[in-house]
Amino acid sequence: MKKHSPLVLLLVCLMVFSSYRPAEPKLPEAGGIKWMTWKEMQEAQKREPRKVFVDVYTDWCGWCKRMDQTTFVHPEIVKYLNENYYAIKFDAEERESIRFKGKDYKFVASGNRGYNELAAEILKGRMSYPTSVYLDENMDLLFPVPGYLEPKTLEQVLHFVGENVYKQMTFDIFQKDFTGKIK
Repeated sequence: MKKHSPLVLLLVCLMVFSSYRPAEPKLPEAGGIKWMTWKEMQEAQKREPRKVFVDVYTDWCGWCKRMDQTTFVHPEIVKYLNENYYAIKFDAEERESIRFKGKDYKFVASGNRGYNELAAEILKGRMSYPTSVYLDENMDLLFPVPGYLEPKTLEQVLHFVGENVYKQMTFDIFQKDFTGKIK
């Protein structure tokens, strides 16, 4: 067997690793959730106020990817979100500054990674992924819901917030009588 020089092996490794690109966040396909940026959502709020759903994720989060592949493609979830909410797909490690409600939120380096200050604020400092965050029509934080959500569970929370039931009762009480379309 012929031996390869260390220089050849180094060049091959450099070529392979230099072509690597991290996966881009999965944005809407035709008929999917109409994901928006923070800026787009704020502009849309001026024309038609709605509640806001924020999917807080990271590119390394396995449960976030699973939610993209299962929950966020379910037809009932897609339909309800698109009709009743503005939806934002938000990478908690976003390095670009985000202007939200007159304030600039920046990236904070932390260890090997970091986080965007807006993620820390809407997650109330509990950096857990995925987390679904709900804002009212004034873009005020209602609450975050950490963890992976099956379509049936997300359907319940979307209706609980979307129909303002959260103002009248607890989620536990609402959940007992809720009959959604997802079984």
